[in-house]
Amino acid sequence: MELFISIFAALFSVINPLGTVPVFVGLTTNESQIHRNKTSVWTAFNVFIILIISFFAGSYVLDFFGISINSLRIAGGLIITTSGFALLTGNFTKHKGMKRSSVQADVEQRSEISLTPLAIPMLAGPGSISLLITLRQTHDEMKDLWIIVAAIVSVALSVWLILRSSQWIVKGLGASGINAISRIIGFIVISIGIEYICIGAGNWVMSLK
Repeated sequence: MELFISIFAALFSVINPLGTVPVFVGLTTNESQIHRNKTSVWTAFNVFIILIISFFAGSYVLDFFGISINSLRIAGGLIITTSGFALLTGNFTKHKGMKRSSVQADVEQRSEISLTPLAIPMLAGPGSISLLITLRQTHDEMKDLWIIVAAIVSVALSVWLILRSSQWIVKGLGASGINAISRIIGFIVISIGIEYICIGAGNWVMSLK
């Protein structure tokens, strides 16, 4: 139980789904409640898949492609920054490349917002990936592996519950209030993206010394 609590607390803190609530609200402003619920489900599912893959195969994938954690930070920062600019200018729909086709719209709904930038890198970012890679290297017993998997499942469920109820936070703000918040969030998201890039680039430069 101690291992479960410690890993759940660590993952929850690194992922910080509560901090993603305003971003989620801003990105889903023009969507219906049904679509927002679907987005929350797919986001949580994507987070679960990313965390599980990172835990069991993360180190092998990074070694195979020769990718460092710092490279992931820089790439994630670029994705966040472009999404932030789209929010700031009110062009996030165009940024997603939405089509009129209902099939294409469904694909975009499930894979665009829910996968990037929400699931990765905003939630399951370099921090959580590197944490899980480290945990896999330090826990080899089958019992510990199942406990860590249970913690990952619990974190994913927490993400779903928090995102699904995120609209309650801004329920009384109205359309104009949401629009204003989206612009502010865009600026914040850009700052977050630049911070990711700076950290990754800074660590990369330090590694060269």
